[in-house]
This record gives sequence, structure tokens and C-alpha cells, in this order.
Amino acid sequence: MTSPVGLHRVVEPAGVLPQAAWRVDNRPEIGANEVRIRVERLNLDAASYRQLREKHGGDGDAVRAEVLGIVEERGKMHNPVTGSGGMLIGVVEEVGPGSPLRLAVGDHVATLVSLTLTPLRITDGLKGWDGGSEQVPAEGHAILFARSIVAKLPEDLPAGLALAVLDVCGAPALTSRVVTDRKAAPGHAAGDTVAVLGGAGKSGSLALAAARRAGARRTVGIVPTDDEADRLRTAGLADEVAVADARDPVALAEAVTRALGKPADITVVCVDVPGCEHGAILATDEGGTVIFFSMATSFAAAALGAEGLAADVTMLVGNGYVPGHAEFALDLLRAEPAVRSLFEQRLRAD
Repeated sequence: MTSPVGLHRVVEPAGVLPQAAWRVDNRPEIGANEVRIRVERLNLDAASYRQLREKHGGDGDAVRAEVLGIVEERGKMHNPVTGSGGMLIGVVEEVGPGSPLRLAVGDHVATLVSLTLTPLRITDGLKGWDGGSEQVPAEGHAILFARSIVAKLPEDLPAGLALAVLDVCGAPALTSRVVTDRKAAPGHAAGDTVAVLGGAGKSGSLALAAARRAGARRTVGIVPTDDEADRLRTAGLADEVAVADARDPVALAEAVTRALGKPADITVVCVDVPGCEHGAILATDEGGTVIFFSMATSFAAAALGAEGLAADVTMLVGNGYVPGHAEFALDLLRAEPAVRSLFEQRLRAD
């Protein structure tokens, strides 16, 4: 009997779930409740891709070789440094008779579970990828379990654009939930102020749009460069835009406070670099909420940092899943031309 969460695919160490496993079984034969996907493209998560690119000094061949090595060694794309992976798109090749995922052979889909727990085999040596972008053309197969999450790709959007959105679709959905829930609480009827670190990025731009739609009173997008600030101002997704290094706690807190008149009620961390935990906490008002939606986050640093700052803040781990998150993010893209423009700019740059 195949496990609905993929325990039968764990090779080592025994007794852990596939995400925590060092190696998983990526053979193509499927169990009764599994699905095999013919892979078309991977989307490496931003933190993992940045780490690989910086490690190899931008050498695309070396980045490609390391990704291939990780998948070959581990049976999945699970960066051993960042602990993160990404997701993929492909076509359904085979569906087990007991699969509850409601898929049919030929469906064009995006997996909404991390590559860190998805059995994966690459068969083309990634020959179509130069190592210079997060999106990776690839041939091979991947396996989904009964408890996996998957979405059929929309027909009205290019596959690469849909992949980029679905890769970060948990961020806007969770941001919307937090803003909405706090707005319903006593004393918050006017809406909260929201700061988004990395506001011009994929998850950041969607989070800003979601916060505004959910009733945020005022928003600020924090970006690291003047070029990104210009793009975000042109997009008009934030009430204020500020340039600050999210790794500099004092400078970040001062930038947020100048923009909003006080620390943010809600801070959303959407950056792909480590070391932003203390700045996010310091930039958040007492009784506020910090959402860490970044695989570069050290949750030990966040917890100990909040304690050391005597910060009365609620800290949430953005786990990438909120019911309805895929359609919510795609609807934001369709409804907000500025969001779509930022995504398309990034895809062209890649």
C-alpha cells in the first residue's frame, strides 16, 4: 500500500517524511494513489537560485551542473544549503486508480508542493538551460502523492507567466487573510498599515496588491535599489516606496517609520537573502504581525531576535499553502495590470 504522504518513497533516513529525507526513490513506476508528471519546466525558488548563483560567481554551467548533481544524489531538487527547492510544470502521464487528485492523462499542470519533497528525475541534462534564470526548461518525470497539491494551468496565460505566479501564490493569500482578520478585530476597522520587504519582486508585488484589496489603510514597499524603487512607483502598487537594505535593522525600521509615520502593523518578508529577521521585527509595531514568506529566513534568529528586542509581535511562517491560494493569485494577476507588468518584466530579464 502506498502512503498518501509518500513515506514509501523515502530511501534515507527511514521514518521521516519525504521533505525531511536526504534521498527519495524517484523511479517512474507509480503506486495506486500516485501520479506521474512529464516535466516541462522547473522553477527554482529565489533563495535557492541566489545561493547557487553566488556560490558559483554567476557561472551558469557550474550552476546547471550543481542542480543536476543535487537531483541525481537526492532524487529530488532539495538545495542542501538553503533547504528549499521550488516547483514545476508538466503534463500528466499516468494516474493511479486510487489517486484523489482529479487529474487525467494529458492535463497541463503546476505542482503546488515543494520540489524538496517531490521525487524527480532529469533525463536531458538540462541542455536547454544556461543556468542564468530561476526557470529551468527540463525533461524528465516527477511523482505526486495523494496528499500533494496541484493546479491545472490556466489557458488564458502563458505557461511561464503562470508558473512564476503559482510559485509564490501562498504569499498574497496569507497576506490577505492576515489583513482581513485583523481588520475585523476591535480597534482595526480602519485597516492596518502594511510594509512589504521586497515589494517589487514576485511574491512582494502580489502581497502588496493583496493587502490593498483586503483593506489595508496604507502600504509601503521596501526595495534594495533605486531601479526597483522606480519600477514599483511606476506600478503604483504601494502608497509609499522606500529604498533600504532589509539586512540593516535600524535603517530598515527608520525607512518604514518615515514612510508610514510609525512602525508597520503588518510586515511581510518577501526577500531572498538571509539576515532580514531582526529588521522585520524592529520595523513592526507592538502588537503587530510579521509574516516570513522567504526560504532565506532563519526562524531561530527570528524567535531569539524578538525575545532580545522585547518585541510583542506575532510571527507567522508562510508555509506556501492557503486554501484557494492558486486561483487567488492568478485572479490578482488578471485584475492588476501593474502586477502582471512587473512579472513580465522579470521574465524578460531572465
